[in-house]
Parts: sequence; structure tokens; C-alpha cells
Amino acid sequence: MDFLERLHEQVLVGDGAIGTMLHARGVTAESGFERLNLTNPELVLALHADYIAAGAQVIETNTFAANRLRLQQLGPDDAVRQINLQGAVLARKAAAGKEIFVAGSIGPLPRFRGESEAPASEEISDIFREQAFALAEGGVDLLILETFADLQQLKLALAAAAETGLPLIASMAFLERGRISGGLGVEAVALELATAGAHCLGANCGAGTLEMTRNIQRMAAVTLLPLVAYPNSGFPEYVDGRYIYRSTPEYFAARGLETARAGANLVGGCCGTTPEHIRLLAAALHGMKPAARTIVPPAPTSRITVSASPSQTGFLANWGRRTVITVELDPPKGLDCGKILEGCRVLRDAGADAINIAENPLSRVRLGNIALGELIQREVGIEVIVHVTCRDRNLIGLQSELMGASLLGIRSILAVTGDPASMGEQSGASSVFDLNSLGLIALLHDLNAGLNGTGNSIDRGTGFTIGAAFNPNVRNMEAQVARLEKKLANGAQFVQTQPLFDLERLDTMLQLTGKLPIPILPGILPLVSERNSEFLHNEVPGITIPDEIRTRMRGKGKEEGLREGLAIAREFIDAARSRVGGFYLMPPFGNYRIAAELVRYIRQEE
Repeated sequence: MDFLERLHEQVLVGDGAIGTMLHARGVTAESGFERLNLTNPELVLALHADYIAAGAQVIETNTFAANRLRLQQLGPDDAVRQINLQGAVLARKAAAGKEIFVAGSIGPLPRFRGESEAPASEEISDIFREQAFALAEGGVDLLILETFADLQQLKLALAAAAETGLPLIASMAFLERGRISGGLGVEAVALELATAGAHCLGANCGAGTLEMTRNIQRMAAVTLLPLVAYPNSGFPEYVDGRYIYRSTPEYFAARGLETARAGANLVGGCCGTTPEHIRLLAAALHGMKPAARTIVPPAPTSRITVSASPSQTGFLANWGRRTVITVELDPPKGLDCGKILEGCRVLRDAGADAINIAENPLSRVRLGNIALGELIQREVGIEVIVHVTCRDRNLIGLQSELMGASLLGIRSILAVTGDPASMGEQSGASSVFDLNSLGLIALLHDLNAGLNGTGNSIDRGTGFTIGAAFNPNVRNMEAQVARLEKKLANGAQFVQTQPLFDLERLDTMLQLTGKLPIPILPGILPLVSERNSEFLHNEVPGITIPDEIRTRMRGKGKEEGLREGLAIAREFIDAARSRVGGFYLMPPFGNYRIAAELVRYIRQEE
């Protein structure tokens, strides 16, 4: 039975990350993973064998970046045909005598800085044709064109690869909410790729397993072609100079089963996945038949309107006299501010002291939070705490924006380093990081003193209350406290923490920070379901949820889950209120009504 026939009969299991595993085995990305096909074939062969032993029924060749342009970036040696041919031969050798399909992996071309640097369409087609035919010569069963962010480039690759006569998988790396650069959604992309000649459609890499399931669901609603899903192992977290993927194999396998039920015919793993992820995924999908599909049209969207009111106060003015409460709301993804203004009014009336406005959280584009903060203060009359990252602006831009924020009446800033741009939705974006949070706090302190980053006068001080972030959800909290002490030395005046669910961890944090003369507001994030709890624990950097809390959320859907999540939050507040001077509330999905309920609960007990 050939590959396409098998896909219609059974949900197949793909392999996991190649680069992740080769890096874990001592190979640097700079040396070029694909060149190992020639320089260390035993290492590549062993990795294929590990994935097959784990239960993979489709393995990919170690050729993702083995095109002419990418290989030239690694040095003058142009060995496109040899690397691709040998990559196919090695995978074929690993699969010998087994019912294993070999997929020739073809990735996108490197990014071009401008249109003038981009090759012509004919050259792009030639580059992909060269790679596809070398893989076909090596004996692959199919070709998988994966991690493409540019739809037009993927179409050119499809047309060139089709000349081999092999089955073709076309897989996009979608941005948040199933879009690609330019705004085209999953459904439209799927239909275009089907028309362009893909035999299977899919998604890989991207924002994690939950987004992947949603994208597959949406594809399944518009096409009957087999669907392919290779998600990352959650969001990456930058730790000690490298990116770490935190999703456990158990969580990954459970979400993989969900993706298959959503319509995927082939499920594997992308960045961060290992043979253990694939072993548990294979067990979860064993013997599973492809899900039935019904073609349905996409649902429409709706909008909300705006209104008004005035005045502002310093949110720390009541520290020590009553509980200080700040609430985080994300800016809208467009220009309509009606919902967030409505939420700010509700929170103001409930008794919140300030509204936190994040800056492009998880590196996803949202309305500028400085302009939004000024609008909230003017229209609603509640103070804002504007989060400022080091990711999006260089040192010059940061100083200009901060002086502008002061001019607009913004008085509280939370300084954070920021998530790397690579984990977000803009495939062409780069991270700046001229400063980290320590340097940004020092810059804010200088601006308060009326000086810019070079010590020149800016006429008067900016008047900021400077905030710092603290993550207590780490093994070595002492190291985090030492870093916090440096933030205080640089000028930090208050602290807000990542969400806390563990009272023992809160106690440890308070013991270690007790000598620090600074207000600390522990973060509280109400859970809303088992799915929400598992997603936060496994896929969101900086959040750790204890086993006993996750057990309490087990089996709970939205209504029951929200009740339990609020009960957990109230219990934490009751146990902590005598030990802390305030709380930092982070309502899930921007649901300000959940936060307002907790604000009222805190206030009624005062």
C-alpha cells in the first residue's frame, strides 16, 4: 500500500525534531546539521533508528536546509546533490525491512533583507528542483515541504517538486490564530495549496500544540485532502543561552491525540520533540482511524464600540493602608479599544488601583501600549502600568519612546526583557535587545534624574515609578533574588511576579525577599479548565502549576473549571493577604469580569 492510501486507512505517526536531537548530541547549528550526512552518517543513522524504535511510521531525511542558498551560508562547499542524496540513502537504510515511509525534507530559502536581494522566481524554482530530484534519486517515498512562511515561495517549491512524480506534503508555519504574513487565514491557504497541486496539507512548527489543533480543525472544514501536523513542543524558553521546550512528552502525546481527532492523518513533532515524545504519541495514536470530516463555511467576526470619563492617582499611594490591586489586560490586536475601555471601567468601579498593559506579549503584534495607556487614563480615570520590553526598539528608540510616554502622562513602567521575536507571529522580525531588564531599569532611573543614556540633560525628570518582574517558579530562587537585588540597585521601586499557585513557594519568596525594602505583588492567574491548566503548565514560559492544583482541575470544562479556578484563587488570596501588601491579577483571555470578581472579593474582606 502506498503512502497516500495508508493515510486514508490509518493515522500515521511521524518522527520528531532532528536539529534538537543533533544539538543535544553535541552538534552546533553553525556547523550545519545537514552536512553530517557526509561527515558523520552514523550519528544521523542512529537518530533515524531511535525514532523508528519509538514508533515513527514516517521518518524525514536530514535535509531541511540542504538547498543551494543555505549551504552557501555555511561555507563555499556546494554539495547540494551529495548531501540530499546521502540524506535519503541514510533514512532509507534505517527503514530497510520495515513498514516505514521516508519523507524527503525540504525547507524554505533563507530570509532576504529586501526585494533586491531575493532571487527571481525561475531561480527559486531551480533551487527547489535541484533538491527535490536529489532526494528522489536517493529513494524517498514522498516529499515534505515544511516550515514555509511565504505562500508564494511554497507554491514555487510545490511546482518544482511535482516534477518528481512523488506525493507532496505542503506544510506552512502559521502565525498566531492561523494566519500568515499578509493576513491570509488557514482556510484560504489550504485551498490555495490544494489548487497548487499538494497531495497533503499541513502545518508545522508555529506556536505550540493547542494552536496546531485549531489550525487542523480549520483545514478539515474546507478540504478532504489528508492533513499533516508537526507541532513544536510548546513555547521555547530562553535559559542560560539556549532555548528550552518545556512541554512534557505526556502532554504532547495527549494534544497529538486531540489533533488527530480534529482531522490530522499524520502527526509528528517539530522543534523540541524527542524520541520519548514520539514513543508516547505512537502509543496514543495506535490503531486510530482518520476522523470523519464535514465541510463547513468559516464563522463571521464581530466588533465593539467606544465611550468616555477622566482623572488619575498614584497606585502605590495606599501601600500599607489597604491592599493594592493591579490587573493586567492585553491591548487589542487592532484599533478597536471598546472592550478594553469597558473592562477598565468595570475594574475601576470594583476597586482596582491600576491596569497593567503588556507590550506585544509572546512577541505577537498588538496596539501600542503607551498610546493605549494614555487613552485609558484620560477616558477611564484609572492609572496604567505600561510594560516596556527591550526586544522591539534599540537604545535610541527606547529613550525616545520613554520620554514620549512621560509627556503623555504615563507614570508607571514595568521593565521587562521581553520574549524573543522568533517565538512570535512576525516571521521577518528580529529581536533587538540592546539592553536587558537590568539595563532598562537603569535607563529609567537616569531618565527620572533628567539625564539620557549618555548623561546629557533632557530638561527635567520623567517622573516614572519603576517596576521589575520576578519569577519565583524556578528551582534556584536564590539566583532570581540576587538578580532582583541588582534591579533594586539600578532603581526598581516595585515588583510584580509571574503567576503563583503554590503557597510554599510564596513563603520561600517572602523569606528570601523579606530584607528588600520594596513592594512585591504576587501574580494570580485564575484557571478556567483542565485544558487551560495543562496548556499554561506545559507551554507558557514562567508558569508552573503544582500537581495538586492540576489534579483539582482535571476533568473540568469551562463552567465547572472557572468555579474551581476562582475557588483556588480565593484560597490563595485568603492565605496570602496577611503576608503581602497587594496582588497582581492576570485574568485569562482578557476576561476582566473574572478579575473584577476577585477585586471585589479582596475589597469586601478589608
